[in-house]
Amino acid sequence: MIWKRSAVLRFYSVCGLLLQAAASKNKVKGSQGQFPLTQNVTVVEGGTAILTCRVDQNDNTSLQWSNPAQQTLYFDDKKALRDNRIELVRASWHELSISVSDVSLSDEGQYTCSLFTMPVKTSKAYLTVLGVPDKPQISGFSSPVMEGDLMQLTCKTSGSKPAADIRWFKNDKEIKDVKYLKEEDANRKTFTVSSTLDFRVDRSDDGVAVICRVDHESLNATPQVAMQVLEIHYTPSVKIIPSTPFPQEGQPLILTCESKGKPLPEPVLWTKDGGELPDPDRMVVSGRELNILFLNKTDNGTYRCEATNTIGQSSAEYVLIVHDVPNTLLPTTIIPSLTTATVTTTVAITTSPTTSATTSSVRGRSCQI
Repeated sequence: MIWKRSAVLRFYSVCGLLLQAAASKNKVKGSQGQFPLTQNVTVVEGGTAILTCRVDQNDNTSLQWSNPAQQTLYFDDKKALRDNRIELVRASWHELSISVSDVSLSDEGQYTCSLFTMPVKTSKAYLTVLGVPDKPQISGFSSPVMEGDLMQLTCKTSGSKPAADIRWFKNDKEIKDVKYLKEEDANRKTFTVSSTLDFRVDRSDDGVAVICRVDHESLNATPQVAMQVLEIHYTPSVKIIPSTPFPQEGQPLILTCESKGKPLPEPVLWTKDGGELPDPDRMVVSGRELNILFLNKTDNGTYRCEATNTIGQSSAEYVLIVHDVPNTLLPTTIIPSLTTATVTTTVAITTSPTTSATTSSVRGRSCQI
């Protein structure tokens, strides 16, 4: 009987040990299934970063966030570091989320989420802080620029992290052949970048907007721009436009001197055959127009329009040939045979004297005088 009782005790002892071992094994297995999960975060300087740590399986084990200096920020829902920028977003057995507002470049680094199992498990999240580039500035332009001069414009921006990209545009067309320079700022975190554009100007560049565009991932696809409107001075260009392509004797003629230049040439000078206009009473100059009141053959010749500004002088010529008035034949009236009337028809022929004839017709007979 004593033997049987001893055997039963030994049996239960072995079972207890087995149950304890199984429980211990299950606890270790559950602990090994607990892993903190984090994600890297990128935020613009001055913005707010959200750091989130999640655990899918957690048996009431504490979570903790610490900064790159290994200072504890939050232990579960308890704030550990006195920094008003750091706040609790959410705290539970499965998640610990905190926010860091007004982020500065010094906040960048590797943050650690710790799960206090045995042993402690950790997960890293790298906080990247983007430095926003300053508004770009264009230098090197002095107004005005003379046509044919070589212009050098420089666009510069500071404070970008990583280094910003600078692009040039003229008439909405990108200019590729530019120089680019990147320099580290004094804080050794941000960069100053500059780009230089060289080109030779002509009159077509007058009034053109040259744009420097700064692209950076912190700008949310809205680039910063600086603009410089060019002012180019150039010699006049001149052409003469007649009021009719076929000037005829006895008709008026207006010759317009169209002149373009910067500064604008005013007034213009009209000459004929290298001298002054021969008939001022009949040839009237008004602004850029030469008005010949009625043409005759003596007006044939070469007319010259000359325009001058502070940059230079230019001229254009027009050769005037006055044409004869074309011959005309006046229409003849046809009278029906049963009508009594008197009609006079005159025919003008330039090669012979004008002749006229009068015919009288009476019903039933005719009589010529």
